[in-house]
Amino acid sequence: MTETISSSTSFARRELLNFPKVAPNAQGRVKIESVGPVEIMKVKVWGLPPNTDFDLFVIQVPNAPFGEAWYQGDIETNQHGVGYGEFIGRFNIETFIVSNGNMVPAPADPFHDPNRIPDATQNIAINPIQIYHLGLWFNSPQDVLKAGGPPNVTPFNGEHDAGVQVLNTGEFAPTDGPLKRVTTSGN
Repeated sequence: MTETISSSTSFARRELLNFPKVAPNAQGRVKIESVGPVEIMKVKVWGLPPNTDFDLFVIQVPNAPFGEAWYQGDIETNQHGVGYGEFIGRFNIETFIVSNGNMVPAPADPFHDPNRIPDATQNIAINPIQIYHLGLWFNSPQDVLKAGGPPNVTPFNGEHDAGVQVLNTGEFAPTDGPLKRVTTSGN
């Protein structure tokens, strides 16, 4: 028997440092449904630039420097600036990152421009770190520029040349993000 538990939260536009005119109406909603050994996370965003790609990350804290993070997936907006993504994985109180020791990582992504933010050349050992927040980044600095912001380059996409963060779960305390509220793990 699989128990189904639902939890939902809002995604708030963060104050975008010195460029508050970038996507001033951006909002979102996240619904997480626990279905036994995994969760299904449905993300809907709106008030964003139309026909634009964004990158969703699970992050340790909502604001810079963000702490530990993992690339969850992409969300593309339609002609009305609305986007949707559905992701399957662990999105609950047990969500964490760990590295058991120093080792040489896999070769750099072949799509990664080595003139941008480089891949690490060696892992570091870290104990488990819980990560309970979500953040959404412009996939391209050029898209930020078109939306009225600066073309700052961040590592938050597969090529490590994304634009700035546009939404996050910053309405929750840094150590008390929304994934922490999903407590049914199926164990």
